[in-house]
Amino acid sequence: MVWLAIFFLAPIVKLVSTSTQTQGVNIGEYVQSYRFANFLDAFTSAAPQFFRSFVYAGLATLFALIIAYPLAYAIAFKSGKWKNTLLVLVVAPFFTSFLLRTIAWEQILGEQGLVIKTLRLLHILGPTGHLTATPFAVVAGLTYNFLPFMTLPLYASLDRIDPRTLEASGDLYANGFTTFRKVTFPLSLPGVVAGTLLTFIPAAGDYVNAELLGNPRTRMIGNVIEARYLRIVDYPGAAALSFILMATILILVLVYIRKMGTDEVV
Repeated sequence: MVWLAIFFLAPIVKLVSTSTQTQGVNIGEYVQSYRFANFLDAFTSAAPQFFRSFVYAGLATLFALIIAYPLAYAIAFKSGKWKNTLLVLVVAPFFTSFLLRTIAWEQILGEQGLVIKTLRLLHILGPTGHLTATPFAVVAGLTYNFLPFMTLPLYASLDRIDPRTLEASGDLYANGFTTFRKVTFPLSLPGVVAGTLLTFIPAAGDYVNAELLGNPRTRMIGNVIEARYLRIVDYPGAAALSFILMATILILVLVYIRKMGTDEVV
């Protein structure tokens, strides 16, 4: 409780306190005036970035789930003696800086990268087409960077499934698809919920991918908050946006967990 009070509750109280301040006499000086209109002003000015952040985070979460589920399934049921090696490979990107991994995507999707050359060779992308500084690049970066957060909970959930339940499904004349739909996927649902939360929450507040892989039209709410804190020096506006973001994510998480019926994951 002391730990939570110092490192969780106190920063939130400070954040809320800062969000209701107004400009003082000197530039960069703010005084407490309890101006709650700061929340409305901040949200109104950054509404497009809020919406864009949740869309990008939702797409990245969906793509990560599509990629991670077959991967986690293969590691849990098909990898045999290679299971530990594959798990190490899943977390291997964490051995490198988040920033460096994102910069690497600049090179992968850049003009001289293999992806661009292949797409142009297949006439999927025109001679003047590009992938960097686009929403595609931002979502791709988010998906890649948070993919392990999706894979590991899925693997943990799938690995706990008793193989005898799958055998029993076959004994009852269920084919592979029916077994997956009726047994495997429902039993792995806690991993799906945990993985989607662990991916969506940090992706919604991320600003590195949009900064390095996007353009001014792909800015996310994290970029706005970062700019207000470090460049504009609008601490109340930045604090208000941060609080609104946290509150919105918390509400979405609670609704999602209740909807999925997996309250135990929290």
